[in-house]
Amino acid sequence: MTPLAFPGTPAQRHGTALWCLVGVLLVLPSLLAAGQAGAARVLDWQPTLWSSEPWRWWSAAWVHLSRLHLLANLAGALLVVALGVAARVPPRAALAWSLAWPLTYLGLLLQPALTSYGGLSGVLHAGLAVVAVALLRRAVRAERRLGAAIAAVLTLKLLGEAAWRGPLSYPDGWDIAVAPLAHASGAVAGALLAWALLRQSRMRRTSDVVE
Repeated sequence: MTPLAFPGTPAQRHGTALWCLVGVLLVLPSLLAAGQAGAARVLDWQPTLWSSEPWRWWSAAWVHLSRLHLLANLAGALLVVALGVAARVPPRAALAWSLAWPLTYLGLLLQPALTSYGGLSGVLHAGLAVVAVALLRRAVRAERRLGAAIAAVLTLKLLGEAAWRGPLSYPDGWDIAVAPLAHASGAVAGALLAWALLRQSRMRRTSDVVE
């Protein structure tokens, strides 16, 4: 049997493997926490506990308030991971996604009325933003167009959710309330980190060529 191998250059294969690892770290604990009585009280994001219980910066992603909430986020996670694999993201893109994970919840401090939060969706929006930026920085025009399309769809979704209207919204078909600010915060954190880290990587490669 041959070992599992991702396509692309060694750097792309490394980046893809790291991207998948971030996805596993998001999904597997979510499955383990599902149905555990009292897990939400220990793991969810609470702005009053951000300094005294710092693990919540990460563990909030693993909290799901209903079966539908969990299934939707698992499907979203598979989509984001698949997009990163298809885009052959570099290692720095995976790093950007992992750093955007806790920073997604930093943005929630702007909404004091949001006293608790749990779920993957904010971090998944960060992952989408990272993929979009990674593609936008490619030399191939078709890849840049795909990145622009992902960025446009993501932007339209965030504008439609109108996080400025209040801490929660109640979309049709959902059995829980949604916190639009988490989506916006994740997308902004992912985009900024990806742009900074990938720009630094390109500048380093250019410097190596010049020297």
